[in-house]
Amino acid sequence: MVALAELSGVVFATDGVVTKSASLHAAAWKRTFDAFLRERSRRHLELFHPFDLTLDYLCYVNGRSHGDGIRSFLGSRGITLPEEPPGDAPHAASVTGLADRKERYFLEQLRRYGVAQFPFTMRLVHQLRRHGTAVAAVSPNRDCTAELRAAGVDDLFDTAVDHALDTAHLGLPAPGLFREAARRMGTDPDHCTVIESTSAGVEAARRGGFAFVIGVERTGRTDGLYQHGADIVVTDLAELDGLAELDREIPSPAVHAPPPGDRHSPIPGSRSLQRSRAESPRAKTAADP
Repeated sequence: MVALAELSGVVFATDGVVTKSASLHAAAWKRTFDAFLRERSRRHLELFHPFDLTLDYLCYVNGRSHGDGIRSFLGSRGITLPEEPPGDAPHAASVTGLADRKERYFLEQLRRYGVAQFPFTMRLVHQLRRHGTAVAAVSPNRDCTAELRAAGVDDLFDTAVDHALDTAHLGLPAPGLFREAARRMGTDPDHCTVIESTSAGVEAARRGGFAFVIGVERTGRTDGLYQHGADIVVTDLAELDGLAELDREIPSPAVHAPPPGDRHSPIPGSRSLQRSRAESPRAKTAADP
């Protein structure tokens, strides 16, 4: 049974769970990387191979911090950049320089186009707040609060945690981002649920010792989130309608079956959202630092 009254907090990923921002992020990354690659190809007399909005974005950037995404994508092209520009060449390409450029492009688009919210996510947030459950929003990017404000929902979350400082312990799949959200809500991870849409985010929540991890995979390809540790995976939080009622079970038919043989596979609807630490499979492995 879903025992919402026993939950201390719920952590929502901003991108892909609260806001429909993926296209804005992807466009900003493409503009950033294409400008860099075009200039590099000109200087080195190489063919220009643009950033691919599907393959490159999903494989190397989505769900990562700015710095990690830049290092991952450029590494796939055999390119290494210094973290900071050299003192004698302040305008030279660097990881921080590309991260700042991407941030500017994203915020330009956010101001110009705004960003939509997922309605059933916001319905759940309202239900949780009515029951006195703390809610947090997190993002591996630098602009969580700006995104929430653009969507008109910034006042609905008790705290918002992002990667503004780009410090290593907050980069996914390290669990620091979610643990910081739990700390700010005044609770422990094993009394919280995480709702995430990326493999790196799901893995971070699993490694962080959170009580329950809900994956949101809007394309219907659920295998990846199960493999990274999701307890259940849905295509939209509408499938968990009634989750915030104190005595309602998670509706089994709405939960997508995990791939056969997956060691993390739950029996849909068979477990409480709130479990004791001893019952959790994460209790058997030490949490990451």
